Amino acid sequence: MRLGIIGLPQSGKTTLFNALTRGSQPTGAASSGRIEVHTAVVDVPDPRVDTLSAMFRPKKTIYAKVTYADFAGLEGSAAKTGISGQLLNQLTQMDGFIHVVRCFPDDEVPHPSGSVDPLRDITSMDAEFVLNDLIAVERKLERLAEEKKKGGGRDRALIERETALFERLHAALSAEMPLRDVPISPEEEKLLAGFGFLSRKPVLVVLNTAEGQQPPALEYPHQHSLVVALQCKLEMEIAQLPPDEAELFLAEYGIEEPSLNRMIRLSYDLLGLQSFFTVGPDEVRAWTVRRGALAPEAAGEVHSDMQKGFIRAEVVSYEDLVALGGLAEARAKGKLRLEGKEYVVQDGDVITIRFNI
Repeated sequence: MRLGIIGLPQSGKTTLFNALTRGSQPTGAASSGRIEVHTAVVDVPDPRVDTLSAMFRPKKTIYAKVTYADFAGLEGSAAKTGISGQLLNQLTQMDGFIHVVRCFPDDEVPHPSGSVDPLRDITSMDAEFVLNDLIAVERKLERLAEEKKKGGGRDRALIERETALFERLHAALSAEMPLRDVPISPEEEKLLAGFGFLSRKPVLVVLNTAEGQQPPALEYPHQHSLVVALQCKLEMEIAQLPPDEAELFLAEYGIEEPSLNRMIRLSYDLLGLQSFFTVGPDEVRAWTVRRGALAPEAAGEVHSDMQKGFIRAEVVSYEDLVALGGLAEARAKGKLRLEGKEYVVQDGDVITIRFNI
């Protein structure tokens, strides 16, 4: 999972990046318009992995990973100049975005637009992505029209289907609607597979508030979107403390869990992801797969050969495995099942893949 942290200058992007990654990137620097991307890979906290590791005592314990990318260079001006190719290439590689929106006043750090207005800032960033998608859609429609005119190439019916789809996307974008709000069928998904449309990617909007500040009440009625309030500076300070001191700090401020845990859980929900596990004496490991994935797809997350040569999967739920105390006990009680290619993987499944190449 790759998540891009975006937002206008002085919004607190790097502060949140440090909170999520326990990093120490400089914060509060004045924007120069230069494109910079800082990345960090962190473990996905999951107490189930800890429990399974204690049960199997493997040589290695491996958590699922999430990559955070902190983007500098987005300044709300793409509606005039467009997003540069270098930055656009980086953005299209993200699975989703965390949009940090400034809600706190600070006379020493003036807002680049002159005032704090969260809804205006959200709209400004959305406009950047909508414009770039609109440009890409118009170029595709031009190519389709040329292809249709020349003839003798691809099947004409396919060209007509693509044209109808991209005309629908064009209408939505022209109405300033993010593509997240446009229903797309499974067949159309295949036609869009090569396009990294920015306004189609899920967005978690983070309202960055000052300590003790009430977050503003605003509506963001878009599909595949969530809004959450966070005291990013406080969370960064907690993340940079030793673990024992961090626990005391969390208790003192009434924070139930670190932002890292909360943001990852929200991101999993937003992107429609879940975890399954593989266990054994050599390794206990968490894997990430989309919700609704079939067993061969989960096998492919472990290794492509497992997906190609998939025979069956031995599956037991995490809860049953822990309650019974081991794989042998689960098998004896009939809780370890044999599943085929049509099995839909569930969150928390413990899976052993049988395959042959």
